[in-house]
Amino acid sequence: MRLQTLEIKGFKSFADETVMNFAEDVIGVVGPNGSGKSNIVDAIRWVLGEQSSRELRLDQMSSIIFNGSKKRKPGGLAQVTLTFENTKNLLPTEYQTVSISRMLYRSGDSEYRLNGVTCRLKDITNLLMDTGIGSNSYAIIALGMVDEILADKDNARRKMFEQAAGISKYKVRKRETFSKLESTSADLERVEDLLFEISSNMKTLEQQARRTKRYFDLKEQYKDLSVKLASLKTESLKEQYKAVKTQLEKEEDGYRQFEVAQNKLEAQLEAQRKTNLDQEKSLSAQQREVNELVGAIRDKENERKVLEQRENFAAQSKAKANEEIRISKARISALEKEIGDYANRLAGEKQLEATLKAQLDEAQKKLNAIRQSHSTIKSDLDAIMRNQQQVERTLFELEKQKAVNNNEINSLSQDLERGAADVKSRESEISLLKSRIATLEKDEKRRQQQLENLELAEEKRRETITKTEAELDGLKNEILKIHRELDAKRNEFKLTKSMIENLEGFPESIRFLSSTNNWAQNASLLSDLIYVENEYRVAIENYLEPYLNYYVVQNLEEAYAAIQLLHSAQKGKANFFLLDSFKDYTPAIPLLPPASRLAFDLIQCEPEYRGLINYLLDNVAVTNNEEVARQLPGNNLTLLAKSGRFIQRKNSLSGGSIGLFEGKKIGRKKNLEILEKAIAKAERQEDKLSTGMNSLKVVLDDLKSNHSRAEIHQAQSDLNLVMQERVSLCERLDNFENYIKETSEKKIRTESRINELSTLNESIGIELAGSLRTAEMARKNIANTDVSFRHAAEQLSQVSTDYNNKNIEFIQQQNRASSIQRELSFREKQMEEAVAALAAGERLLSQSDRDVAQINLDRERLAKELQAAYQVRKEKEGMLSSTEQAFFQARRGINEIEDHLRQSNKKSHDAQIFINNLKDKFNEVKFQLSSVAERLRIEFNLPINDTEALSIPAEERKELDETELQLKVERMRGRLDNYGEINPLAVEAYDEMKERFDTISSQREDIIKAKDDLMQTIREIEETATAQFLDSFGKVRLFFIDVFRNLFTKDDAADLILIDAGNPLESGIEIVAKPKGKRPQTISQLSGGEKTLTATALLFALYLLKPAPFCIFDEVDAPLDDANIEKFNRIIKEFSKDSQFLIVTHNKQTMAAVDTIYGVFMAEQGVSALTQVDFRDLLHDAALEEVP
Repeated sequence: MRLQTLEIKGFKSFADETVMNFAEDVIGVVGPNGSGKSNIVDAIRWVLGEQSSRELRLDQMSSIIFNGSKKRKPGGLAQVTLTFENTKNLLPTEYQTVSISRMLYRSGDSEYRLNGVTCRLKDITNLLMDTGIGSNSYAIIALGMVDEILADKDNARRKMFEQAAGISKYKVRKRETFSKLESTSADLERVEDLLFEISSNMKTLEQQARRTKRYFDLKEQYKDLSVKLASLKTESLKEQYKAVKTQLEKEEDGYRQFEVAQNKLEAQLEAQRKTNLDQEKSLSAQQREVNELVGAIRDKENERKVLEQRENFAAQSKAKANEEIRISKARISALEKEIGDYANRLAGEKQLEATLKAQLDEAQKKLNAIRQSHSTIKSDLDAIMRNQQQVERTLFELEKQKAVNNNEINSLSQDLERGAADVKSRESEISLLKSRIATLEKDEKRRQQQLENLELAEEKRRETITKTEAELDGLKNEILKIHRELDAKRNEFKLTKSMIENLEGFPESIRFLSSTNNWAQNASLLSDLIYVENEYRVAIENYLEPYLNYYVVQNLEEAYAAIQLLHSAQKGKANFFLLDSFKDYTPAIPLLPPASRLAFDLIQCEPEYRGLINYLLDNVAVTNNEEVARQLPGNNLTLLAKSGRFIQRKNSLSGGSIGLFEGKKIGRKKNLEILEKAIAKAERQEDKLSTGMNSLKVVLDDLKSNHSRAEIHQAQSDLNLVMQERVSLCERLDNFENYIKETSEKKIRTESRINELSTLNESIGIELAGSLRTAEMARKNIANTDVSFRHAAEQLSQVSTDYNNKNIEFIQQQNRASSIQRELSFREKQMEEAVAALAAGERLLSQSDRDVAQINLDRERLAKELQAAYQVRKEKEGMLSSTEQAFFQARRGINEIEDHLRQSNKKSHDAQIFINNLKDKFNEVKFQLSSVAERLRIEFNLPINDTEALSIPAEERKELDETELQLKVERMRGRLDNYGEINPLAVEAYDEMKERFDTISSQREDIIKAKDDLMQTIREIEETATAQFLDSFGKVRLFFIDVFRNLFTKDDAADLILIDAGNPLESGIEIVAKPKGKRPQTISQLSGGEKTLTATALLFALYLLKPAPFCIFDEVDAPLDDANIEKFNRIIKEFSKDSQFLIVTHNKQTMAAVDTIYGVFMAEQGVSALTQVDFRDLLHDAALEEVP
């Protein structure tokens, strides 16, 4: 298995897509500090699943994405892909090539891919488990990790041994099994608790089931008697029902005839209201039109002000354009003159160049003719002549180079002078630009502040609108709340009044006496004479419940008269309190428990009834502390719970839940008065809120119409124009400053080039003198030969010299013409810039003229529109006044009809009261029937129309007496009520619980078996892992000793020791390293190089046990000296047969030892890049050069 490629994009400093090929066994990565070498190692660690930002040298994981540079924006994605060749099938997959990808987006989303398919991190971890590959495996070692291995930080050594021994999967399985065991133990505890709870509940349910059966038998007897009683009552009530219904229908027919007349009057009122509503809508529409027209006039007036500002700005722009046009024309005129001068000079120089070219050609022909004559010279003089020609060519080249250099020096000097003049010109323009920019910045600040003020005012207006709308919504909600409260209070008022007038919930005797005017006018019920605050009302009502239906009369004669009336009318019985019996009654003042009050102090009543109240509530107290119910008082004090939950007497305690309608009988009349006052108060509050809401609506309409959008838009436009001009000038200023900067840099380069050329000329002069001496010696040698040859040589030398001089003169002329041509091109470029500036100024001037014309047109249009709008506003205001008068006239007519309708409603109300009384009587009978039916339905689930269930044989009916049957039913009900609580589902619940008990018991056995299986699995895992670990440890120990001695000497001592041999899987591992001549107590006493070699020995011992497919060393060789570096490189070469090595290094010997090198560099600041160099190719080329 080998690494194939590493693809990086957007990871740390690698902004661009970078591909690193792993075609060799040993690969080096080099580069200066800070270039991004270690980022390659981090990329490999990250793609293999590293989750710790600290291990990746980051403060947070999002920092892994390229963060940008001076010239680049931050990246949005970090992506790394690592590709393997699965040639040895080390990875458990059928693919021969496996690629792992990891991506992290700027949004925080991340993604893993396996061969391009999205997967989980767990899938990648499982794939790489026990392969020697991983983000934290011993295959990836940095310099700092060497110290961690030697210091055994976080059990680093044991983790490496576990990876090499291949027991990581066993430890993972063991952790998972322990987790399952804990879960199983927790399940077993829950099952045990359930079984204990169920077993205790089963005993209770068994007793409840027997009691429930006895209860159902008794209830069946009660049902039979109750059904017979209901049948007798139903027949009697149905006869009463028919009689009352007939009378009610007659009265309702008369009421409907009266109601028809009232409906006609309401229809007339509704028609008038509709007409008035239409008038109101018309009035609102006209008012809205007037408001909109006023708003439009205000907008147009604002627009007129904006036009005035635009006109001023257009005038400023026009003046600025004229100034720019004047400057550009002056510059164009000057440039045209300079261009003409340079063109004339260039034509003259070109003509001279052509003349020199013709002379040079003639000299060339002459030289060629003489050289042709020498072809016949004897062969023995050829060598001498060739040497002479070589010397002449050297002289020619040196003189030519010197002439070219002198010409270039002259041209560069002229460039320096020209650049200085341009810089001076641009500096004056820069001063003007800076002044203009400063003016524009002040104007921009002023306009920005003006815009912010307008926007702030608009924002405040919107906030005020929002606040006003919120207040308006709040008022609406308050009004709706008051409406709901009013409806609730009015309904409560009507209900309470109806209950008081109809005496609902009271016996027939009470209603009879209350309807007897000649007696009831001086008598009142006890419940109507007293009033109690809400918090105490339930407690007092529960205690006084037996007496609330008592009449309170002055003396015995009044009570007796009432009894006579009841007797004569056969209306039942009533109870009476005689006031004259309680006049001088003084209650006792008992000792009260904590947090208690005397009950009679809580009652509000007239003074004449105080004695009766004192009597009824003597020795009665109300307490807040309900714990006192746990102790019965020793005196005659009766305690009432404030909540109404209990009543505590000397030898008894009663209480329980509180009913829904408890506390509603006491003080009904007083409550009616309170409700009436509350309704009046709420109606006043509603009127006040409605007035405030109408005022807020008017304010809101004004706020919505007074907006500043037009002013803000114009201010923004003006600000944009100023900002655009400032930005344009700033760009121009930057261009000038950049030009000056470039010119300065160019000056430095030019001066350096001039110095370089001067130095070169001096060198050429020395070489030229040597060549002249050589030529002179050659000529002397020729002089000693034949005269004809000497004569030919002299002639050739003369012609060659002439040719060389003409050639030099021609080249110098060419350089002068080129220099003038460059000057001419530069002036032409300046001419183009000046023409462009002139065109821009003319366009600005033209645009300013168009803007002024458009502003004049807009001003005339606005004047006409405003005049027309003023006229329309006057007409609409007149129409609005007329509409208002018609609306209020119609409103007065509606009020008159409403007065007539109120009188009619009063008469209708009186008729309705009489009908309601009949309905109450009818409803009472109906209620009694419903009560019987409801009782049958609730108690026995029998419908009232079930004739078969309710039928009684005629013979049995004759023998039944309703009163006697009622007594039997009451006695039977009492037995059922006193029977106590039962569980109606006890039998069924017992059977279900028994079945559940059996099921859970079976589950308990299964859980116990599963727990035993898990414990056996843990033992097997520990045994297998321990055996495999000890075997691997023994092998690694021997490998370590061998590798250590190879790195040091054969006599050095080294060993690996398990600290806790009894628990090898959790034991620490101690390294013993004693180089020859040293006896260190711990490895921390070794030198830096010795520590590194010791750690290296341990790593390669692990590789011998289980070779990693690839190994990465990040500057691990830094502490090693040259001798140790050689050992380090040698052992890497040996192990490279089985594993690939990627070495990040600064060491030159390590660089020389690798097969190929990747250089990491930063072509631009902050962005890393790679380039590859193969040393073997370089050595091959060098060998070829040495071959003769």
